[in-house]
Amino acid sequence: MNYYYCYQLADYHVLIAERDGSIHTIFSNTDSHQHPSLGEERETDVIREASMQLKQYFEKSRRTFTFPIEITGTPFQRRVYNALLEIPYGQTASYKEIAERAGSPKGYRAVGNTVNRNPLWIAVPCHRVIGSDGSLVGYAGGLQMKKKLLEIEGYRRS
Repeated sequence: MNYYYCYQLADYHVLIAERDGSIHTIFSNTDSHQHPSLGEERETDVIREASMQLKQYFEKSRRTFTFPIEITGTPFQRRVYNALLEIPYGQTASYKEIAERAGSPKGYRAVGNTVNRNPLWIAVPCHRVIGSDGSLVGYAGGLQMKKKLLEIEGYRRS
């Protein structure tokens, strides 16, 4: 079954969606109106656990997530998302580095498109991807949100 539920976490409205026991979608700044394409509005144990862990992340008391996630997409997109999962808390990687890790060294633009479509906000840490020159570029949630998430993690641009 498919379920979703909305929460207020930190300064964000966060929608968390589950399919068959795994979280498949997390996005922010959504209104808590119905999302029938995501299933029935219901707070399940898995969704509740994900929200608690996200809350702890915002409170700076959690660095990793242990709730089950479902990574979907093309084989390339899944390789990119898995490469994002390897970026440690408080650190960053460039689009070029992620392209190399995903097995497509010249595919940094495709990485940018994939990162922009990441359905698992924060859990698959696309906010940790920066430009080769260290600039904070491209983030679906906006650069202010990206900056805030990196600040939570204690990242300091050198």
